[in-house]
Amino acid sequence: MNLTNDLPIPFRGDPSKRRSWPLSIATLLTYLFLYLPLVVVILYSFSSTKVNKWPIKGFSLRWYEELFHDSDIWDAIRLSVFVGLVAAAIAVVLGTLTAYALDRYRFRAKAAVRFAIGLPIVLPGIVTGVAMLSFFSLMAFPLSKWTIIIGHATFCTVLVVNNVAARLSQLPRSLDEASLDLGATPVQTFRRITFPLVRPAIVAGAILSFTLSFDEIIVTFFLTGRDKTLPLLIWGRLRMGISPEINATATIIILTSLALVLLAAAILRRSGQRIF
Repeated sequence: MNLTNDLPIPFRGDPSKRRSWPLSIATLLTYLFLYLPLVVVILYSFSSTKVNKWPIKGFSLRWYEELFHDSDIWDAIRLSVFVGLVAAAIAVVLGTLTAYALDRYRFRAKAAVRFAIGLPIVLPGIVTGVAMLSFFSLMAFPLSKWTIIIGHATFCTVLVVNNVAARLSQLPRSLDEASLDLGATPVQTFRRITFPLVRPAIVAGAILSFTLSFDEIIVTFFLTGRDKTLPLLIWGRLRMGISPEINATATIIILTSLALVLLAAAILRRSGQRIF
């Protein structure tokens, strides 16, 4: 006698239609905890008074006008954009080649190489900053925007490697084999077959790299010279208090970063890959 066939099996319905209210409430509270302060900063940037006080008595674009006439902030923005673009370009080249080598070739210590590549983004930023500062001091290399670029490129490369490697793992090896059987060289196969298929992941990795570089402050603090990036300039001014102009600058950073992340997510979604 099979008891399992005789016992009634309760019907639980479609799992997708069941709701867990405690989990939903906890999720909502978590999102509020993370993003409500950002909303408050954005609202304060439109305040008509210098004092951040709730409720806001009046709204004005005065602080955005002062922001656009602040030469120091514009110099910091130009430096941050330059550093982000160069660091992202370096990360794209190194990250794409590294991901391709890890996915297509077999060699000793492959697991160790994968582990070492992921360290810059796993380690705390202060550890990476101190380590790179010690290295540049040992090599007698002066601190400048180029040391910032090198520091940013180390952890930006990890983002590109992860995106490109995830995309390469989805591609069937038969495409490369068919191309080689038809007489194409490995370089031609990569240029005509592999690269067009992984291009969305490369573009998304570049966008995420630029976003992370533009917002980075901890590693930048240890590697900067005389010039200040935008996050460092904001941090320096915060020691004199939070002004509405700083709120306006932070609002631009928040909206720019959000737009770039959503753009990267849209590119990956169209290619059938998720950003996280």
